[in-house]
Amino acid sequence: MKRFVWSAAFLSGVAAVPAAAEGANPSPLTVDGGLVIWTLVVFGLLVFVLKRSAWPVLLSAVREREQRLERQLAEAEKNRLEAAALLEQHRQLLAGATAEAQQIINTAKSAADKERAALLAKARDEYDDLLARARKEIEDEKAKALVELRRDAVELSIAAASKLLEAKLDAQANRRIVMDFLETLGERQ
Repeated sequence: MKRFVWSAAFLSGVAAVPAAAEGANPSPLTVDGGLVIWTLVVFGLLVFVLKRSAWPVLLSAVREREQRLERQLAEAEKNRLEAAALLEQHRQLLAGATAEAQQIINTAKSAADKERAALLAKARDEYDDLLARARKEIEDEKAKALVELRRDAVELSIAAASKLLEAKLDAQANRRIVMDFLETLGERQ
C-alpha cells in the first residue's frame, strides 16, 4: 500500500509529497479510500476557510464592479440621448440658419433689383434731359444761323442792289457786277 505524508503545504492546496513507494507501480485507476477521505476533508476545510475570508471580499468586489458597469452603462445611455438631442438641435439650427440665409439672399436680390431699376430710371431721365437740351441747343443754333443767313442775304441783296443802282447798266453789265460781287464775297470768307 502506498502512503502519503500530509504537510501544511498540502493543506493550503499546493501539493502532497509522497513518502516512500513500496516497490510496486501504482495504477492510475486504483482508488485509495484513505486518500479520497483526506482529499474531501481538505477540500471541505479549504471551502470553509475561503467562505469565511475570501468569499465576502470576492462577492463585494464583483457587486461593486457590477454596479460600476451599470452606472457606466446608464451614463453612456444618458450621453447617447444627450448627443442625439444635440444633433437634432444642431439640425434644427442648421435648417433655421439655411432658411434665414436664403431669406437674406432673397432680400438682397430684391433690394439690388430695386436699386438697379432706380439707377436705370435715373440714367434714362438724365439721358432724356440731355437729349432734350441738345435738341433745344441745336434748334437754337439753327434758328440763329437762319437769322444770320437772312441778315447776310439781306445785306448781300442790298449791296447788290446798290451796286446795280449806282451803275444803271444793262443786263449783261448787271450780271458781271453780281458775279464780281460774289467773287469778292468768296474772298472775304
